[in-house]
Amino acid sequence: MPPETAHHFTFRLLQFLYALPGIPFLFKKVFHYHHPTLEKQLFGLRFPNPVGLAAGFDKDAKLLGPLSSMGFGFIEIGTVTPVAQPGNPQPRLFRLPEDKALVNRMGFNNQGVDAAAVRLKNAGADCIIGGNIGKNKSTPNQEAYRDYLLCFDSLYPLVDYFVVNVSSPNTPGLRALQEKGPLTDLIQRLQQVNEKKPVKKPILLKIAPDLTNSQLDDIIDITRQTGIEGIVATNTTIERKGLHTSKQEIEAIGMGGLSGKPLKQRSTDVIRYLHRQSSGKIPIIGVGGIEDFNDVREKLEAGASLVQVYTGFIYRGPSMVRKINKKLARQFSKSA
Repeated sequence: MPPETAHHFTFRLLQFLYALPGIPFLFKKVFHYHHPTLEKQLFGLRFPNPVGLAAGFDKDAKLLGPLSSMGFGFIEIGTVTPVAQPGNPQPRLFRLPEDKALVNRMGFNNQGVDAAAVRLKNAGADCIIGGNIGKNKSTPNQEAYRDYLLCFDSLYPLVDYFVVNVSSPNTPGLRALQEKGPLTDLIQRLQQVNEKKPVKKPILLKIAPDLTNSQLDDIIDITRQTGIEGIVATNTTIERKGLHTSKQEIEAIGMGGLSGKPLKQRSTDVIRYLHRQSSGKIPIIGVGGIEDFNDVREKLEAGASLVQVYTGFIYRGPSMVRKINKKLARQFSKSA
């Protein structure tokens, strides 16, 4: 089954199953693992455990009930844009099983922020929810801040934190917003609106793994200057080095962001650099190439406070989260 078809089939199956009597209870019984040592206070929020689901899996907030029953400490919806858009032409999602990786060029396909807001109101999730926000493909970069502000206002009452996505490689020109000037302006505009709200919501920035150390230094400066709460490191990469998949197949797939195991080391290196250069003062959510407990431990030791999974979850299945949390609780108990 083609990857995107399989994704939609899985969504429909989970929606059907979760509506059956007793299934929500069964999901929690099978997949949940709670232990006091797993709880984490960050951004003024209490995370029941440090393992979250990255943005991109449930773009439109359709599966928050079933997914929250699978043991995640937090779930990030999106990326959502102000207006619904179909994304890039299909096929646009590709499996690389030899590398335990995916290549996608989805292009922020989503049903728009208003549709996501309606679902969030009736989600029934019992974990922290993040909102990953972006701009529409048709919006020029100089007007991008309007899209981010609109998404922020629409989701403000419904999510616990926000992630500003300027790092996807699949929207033309988007990564130019990572440059110091445009990015500082964008975040300052968001913070000005945030300051006027009854309660200030945490805003984080999601960055690409392909940034140079000089650009990472700029990210640290921007974080300090704007007062945002943290960084999500990292998004997918445009690199194709060291893959086991044949060169011919990679060339046939074409453009897109690579996620999964090949991203693990670079993601960890970025986390370690940010943590060291900021003297550990910037909270980091680590994402990229996480498949098991050892990968999570590596990210945490590099300086991440929380982690997110995506591709590993697709390859490993829903029992992955419980297994990781059980081993984390054991490690945290020993070090307490």
